[in-house]
Amino acid sequence: MILYPAIDIQGGECVRLRRGDFADVTVFSSDPAARARQWEKEGARALHVVDLDGAREGKPVNIDTVERIAEAVSIPVQFGGGIREMETLKRLEGGPVDRVILGTSALTDQAFLMDAVKLLGERLVVSVDAERGMVTTHGWQEHTLVSAVRFTTFLQQAGIRHVLYTDIDRDGMMMGMNLEAVRELAEAVDIDIIASGGISHLDDLRRLKDLDLPNVSSVIVGRALYEGSFTVAEAREILD
Repeated sequence: MILYPAIDIQGGECVRLRRGDFADVTVFSSDPAARARQWEKEGARALHVVDLDGAREGKPVNIDTVERIAEAVSIPVQFGGGIREMETLKRLEGGPVDRVILGTSALTDQAFLMDAVKLLGERLVVSVDAERGMVTTHGWQEHTLVSAVRFTTFLQQAGIRHVLYTDIDRDGMMMGMNLEAVRELAEAVDIDIIASGGISHLDDLRRLKDLDLPNVSSVIVGRALYEGSFTVAEAREILD
């Protein structure tokens, strides 16, 4: 199981939010590329980068910063946040970012989703962000009546091979992951699932690993790493 340290960018800085609240923000670094190099030095095998400003505004705002991050490290970088136009997809398809994450546009624009599948193939990830089991969009600011399981089942049928699942009730709250929600989703589909939201201690990683779900391939960790609850090396000792 692969550990993805998270780098969330707001105003060009590396930050963490609590439950996606843009007003509840903690700045951890003014140099996201330097932070990325540090995670690689500590043993990270991949990085998860989000343009928070882009997610809220509906178009990438910090894409230059993201590309500098991807160029600063030798490990794969997956990136999302406000990607809703083909022009952006084509730029990313030819750039240094390894995987591209669609969020809102995957739900609201099926034609765009299918174009993204054709362009990116295995490099495409769709983010399924849920609150109380229901999908949210537009940087977690808007709620839908579509369940995470139903949406992910549709994505599998549409040819998506990777889904990033985040329980936003837990994200940034250091409350532990919603393991039952992860299990429910993983057992409903066969595609690759990246789990996210709420990891606070090494025991959370052990519990996730102990679910023994073959299609849960990786986990994203943010605040717990930044606040020193555990190190990349300690996490990898469990996940590897």
